[in-house]
Amino acid sequence: MQRCDALARHSELPGGLTRVFLSPEGRAAGDAVLGWMREAGMQARLDAIGNVVGRYEGSRPGLACLMLGSHLDTVRDAGKYDGMLGVVSAIECVDALNSRRRRLPFALEVVGFGDEEGVRFGTTLLGSRAIAGTLDPRILETKDAAGKSIAGALLEFGLNPEQVSQVKRKQSDVLAYAELHIEQGPVLEAEGLPVGVVTAINGFSRLRVALRGEAGHAGTVPMGLRRDALAAAAECILAVEKIAAGHPELVATVGRIEAKPGAINVIPGEVQFTVDVRAPQDPLREQALGEVRTQVAHVARGRKVEARIESLQDFGSSACAPWLMRQLERAVEARGVRLRRLPSGAGHDGMAIKALADIAMLFVRCKGGISHNPAESITQGDAETGAAVLLDFIHEFKPVSA
Repeated sequence: MQRCDALARHSELPGGLTRVFLSPEGRAAGDAVLGWMREAGMQARLDAIGNVVGRYEGSRPGLACLMLGSHLDTVRDAGKYDGMLGVVSAIECVDALNSRRRRLPFALEVVGFGDEEGVRFGTTLLGSRAIAGTLDPRILETKDAAGKSIAGALLEFGLNPEQVSQVKRKQSDVLAYAELHIEQGPVLEAEGLPVGVVTAINGFSRLRVALRGEAGHAGTVPMGLRRDALAAAAECILAVEKIAAGHPELVATVGRIEAKPGAINVIPGEVQFTVDVRAPQDPLREQALGEVRTQVAHVARGRKVEARIESLQDFGSSACAPWLMRQLERAVEARGVRLRRLPSGAGHDGMAIKALADIAMLFVRCKGGISHNPAESITQGDAETGAAVLLDFIHEFKPVSA
């Protein structure tokens, strides 16, 4: 808990927490984690995409690893446990093994992924996709709001973008991936449980919608002759909300909108907004995306504006491996906790790592189910239970397939 507090102090936001990919604050947090990893007996380094990686050798050097971890970047005005709890808990587990001088028949690797949230560049899972070998090199050309590309930011950070492809791991080198994470939802708290075992991570798709109408004087253009891009966007956004409300397992969010020219006395001529659609079943998500595209086109025709829709990201739902879930469930029950299985509505690095190895996740209860918010909170007791379950899982881990 002290280490989560310490990481939260590395922030660009005075009095709050904002730490984006390849920022000075990200560097400071990474340096702190590298130090903790080394104190716990690991060899630690920063890889070419900015992931913090620690390795604890097994009974002999060079064995395949059980990979653990989570992310170190945050959303804007974030809480201090989303991502960070999983990294520091994994380090504590390795420290517990090292203090007993215990080596396992496999290696352990702890990864603090550099970019899970995607706040700076509008992309996500960059660090985990690089490790999984699914990162398209062209994505390094993506620019942030200041016009800095990922490749340029890597160079400024002291990393070589030409070496990003070398981050990729072989499947034979990674036995499985397990991540501890706060639930970011209210289920565990409602049922009085400190931890739960994740069954699957919902798939998500992200779109960027651009509407072009015609800017004009706010006082001289009659209402019936306007091609107001912002009014059209408002109608589209309500249509997105209505589509998602039509199915209990579907959610959709418009999280960002920009209107131009952005003057109080000018009719907006251009608008861009994002759409985030999530569902546990890929067909349901794909159906919703089709409906969103249809409704945007319908609104655009009716309001005489041009519409362009760009697909930013698509990740299918990611099921956790049954054989790993069983081992994690035994660790939960060994601690006297009633077993609860639940899906994850939020995305996680495991979605990318699944292309490399089977995945498992352990959720830890958070107060009110609040996340991505300064009010994000967990108790020390729940943190201890989560770390203890993770350590039991590591002790008893058997690298066998289902």
